[in-house]
Amino acid sequence: MTEPERLRAALAAEPGHDVRAREWLADALGRIAERPETVGRSFAAAGRTVGRASLADAPDWTADEAARALLLAALPADRAGDEAAALYRYGDANEKRAVLKALPALPVGAEAVPLLHDAIRSNDARLVIAALGPYAGHLDQAMWRQAVLKCVFMDVPLAAVDGLAERADAELAAMLAALADERAAAGRSIPADAMALLTTLTGEKKDA
Repeated sequence: MTEPERLRAALAAEPGHDVRAREWLADALGRIAERPETVGRSFAAAGRTVGRASLADAPDWTADEAARALLLAALPADRAGDEAAALYRYGDANEKRAVLKALPALPVGAEAVPLLHDAIRSNDARLVIAALGPYAGHLDQAMWRQAVLKCVFMDVPLAAVDGLAERADAELAAMLAALADERAAAGRSIPADAMALLTTLTGEKKDA
């Protein structure tokens, strides 16, 4: 099952996804297929039309995020990158997060990496988390390490970082060790999950 299929099924299973919401989404998807330029209007309306509740069958998504991801996935391949960038640039925090979470299912290659850079620079933990999903595989290693360190600074659980075990390396360990030493000198500690990662990477248990 593809991610759009999973999201469509999760939306359909929601008690709050009534006939009006289903008809609205079907109409919006049909319009986008014929006139891709209408995606912005539907994208903005998704929150008030389908709601913002978390989905029981896709608990990492809310209803509006799922609907917005489906709208993006309905775009022609040659329009997906530009439309996603514009919707992110001019969207509110909820809309930006939906774009970021939709990226792995879009035919954009590495084209949308600048959106991740923008999200990672923000002070919105929800955007940082959304930026570190599967699409973050397109980040170069240096930027990815900085993003992981930002999670530690913001107390974002490292479980949110897709592919952490596979990508964590000696350079990240050195960065975490330096931060742990800095915090220890100030009588503070790094989060437990960051300490556990550091221990795994170095094989040495540092004082908290």
